[in-house]
Order: sequence, then structure tokens, then C-alpha cells
Amino acid sequence: MGILGSIIVGIVAGYLGGLIFKGRGMGLIGNLVVGILGGMMGYWVLGKLGINLGEGWIGAILTGAIGAIIILTIYYLLLKKK
Repeated sequence: MGILGSIIVGIVAGYLGGLIFKGRGMGLIGNLVVGILGGMMGYWVLGKLGINLGEGWIGAILTGAIGAIIILTIYYLLLKKK
């Protein structure tokens, strides 16, 4: 998957993560950032657990969405404590 594919997957994964976590997306840039970071987080966490959601677009989007939910959970836990 090239740069354009990674950006598209990041946007979709971030949107899904935001939709599942707080009920709506976070805008194009927010979705992209959370989706790309979520993809990295998702691949790392799921890899440590020995879980593989498949290859291709669907696997990447699901993994990114799971990672985005993890990142959003941590973010909101830290934000709430302040």
C-alpha cells in the first residue's frame, strides 16, 4: 500500500475510531492523525497479542480503528485528570 493508500486507510480508521468512541468523527485532519497513529498502535498491540485481522484494506482499517480507540481512550483519560 502506497502513501495515498495509507492516507485513505488512516482517514477511514480514524473516522471509525472516533465514531465508535465518541459518536462522531473529528474532522479530516483529526481523523487522519488519529487513524495513522491508531494504525501503528493497533499493529503493535495486536501483534503482541498474536492477533492478525487479515491483510489488505479491510484488515488495515479494522486494525487502525482498534488502535484509534485505544489512543482516544488514553487521550480522554489523561485529559479528564487535568
